[in-house]
Amino acid sequence: MNLDQINDAPDILMEFLEYHSTIRGHSDLTITGYYMDLKILFRFIKRRHGLVSRTTPFNEIDISDVDVDFIKTIKIEDLYRYQTFSPEMMNSSKFLSAASSCRRTSSVKSFYNYLCNKRHLLDINICQELDMPKRQASLPKYLEESECERLLSACEGPFAERNYCIIMLFISCGLRVSELVSLNLGDLYEDHVRVLGKGNKERVVYFAEGCREAIDDYLAVRNGENLSKEDENAVFLSRNHRRITVRAVEKMVDKTLTLAGLDSSRYSPHKLRHTAATLMLKNGVDTRALQEVLGHSNLNTTQIYTHIDNAALHEAAMANPIGRKTKGEIED
Repeated sequence: MNLDQINDAPDILMEFLEYHSTIRGHSDLTITGYYMDLKILFRFIKRRHGLVSRTTPFNEIDISDVDVDFIKTIKIEDLYRYQTFSPEMMNSSKFLSAASSCRRTSSVKSFYNYLCNKRHLLDINICQELDMPKRQASLPKYLEESECERLLSACEGPFAERNYCIIMLFISCGLRVSELVSLNLGDLYEDHVRVLGKGNKERVVYFAEGCREAIDDYLAVRNGENLSKEDENAVFLSRNHRRITVRAVEKMVDKTLTLAGLDSSRYSPHKLRHTAATLMLKNGVDTRALQEVLGHSNLNTTQIYTHIDNAALHEAAMANPIGRKTKGEIED
């Protein structure tokens, strides 16, 4: 969804969305997330404050009159209740997941920061006291090296070269699926690829000879005939000679995982990105270098990958000769 498709947002919300789209350069996906989260917030507050009838369907609550005066009526206790509220769960005892609640809280915090620090419309930012919900820490799922080889070997059929190349870029370069499908022919170089990541930030990701070979093999069979002007520069094409979609890549990865005898319910293109990050760390890549490769704006995001398994950590400890010496050996 882009800004032109939004026609039911109040002015104060549209100005916020335009700021993030044009000034901050955030993606349509991010803008859509902000829009949906804040639309739910405004409807929730209207119902909570008794400004609409309880019989009004939640999705029909009008928010066109929301303005700064309305925002000023919101209390921090309202925001805490909103963190776990979901219109789909109004008539049940269930709550929003921690991940969704964290995303929603980030949207609200960003909105209040804009109103206070950019527009100076509020004297007090109540979100400064709003705690983020605690998320259950979980380690990223990833494939071992031997499983990666099985996955690559399972690429078969009329699109074998394309699928092999896509999976190789995932597990060797750590690309996001959105970055991969948006690649153009002009983004490919001899030993690196130019990637347009989140926030329209460009970065360079280098690759080794195996990835170069996979790219060359695919380009040799890529059918660039009868393509539309819109798709002629796309690196990866669908069977219909259009730029491949995120969904098509997800389905291809799922099918190839199954052919490789791997659990397709546990892995996805994003898990293959986790795999690339983990294999790089296990083989000595510095965390800050990995941050650049993955395109993370915050090092804390990258540090989730420093989860190298206990066997590797044990092996590292055993590699230190001093740590293996007993007191008797030292004294002798």
